[in-house]
Amino acid sequence: MGVSRSANKRIVVSLPVTLLQEVDGVVKREKKSRSELFRQAMKLYLREQKKRQIRESLERGYQEMASINLCLAKEAIYAEEEAEHAVDRMVSGG
Repeated sequence: MGVSRSANKRIVVSLPVTLLQEVDGVVKREKKSRSELFRQAMKLYLREQKKRQIRESLERGYQEMASINLCLAKEAIYAEEEAEHAVDRMVSGG
């Protein structure tokens, strides 16, 4: 699945020789161009960055909600204890 040439922008990227050798090994093994490999790598990197940002945002939200959730849990425990006492009073006739 190629991208039309008019939609592409040529860039120059500097890589350490050892990394370029690894890239060329993958290119040869997978029978694709360096450009295609770098496009795929950049898409994957950007997707992973978005996932990381979402996870961090969720984590912050959970941390912000922690005190609210603790208060709600304490209220629920108190309500359950009150209900239990009410049932005990009804059962004992008092």
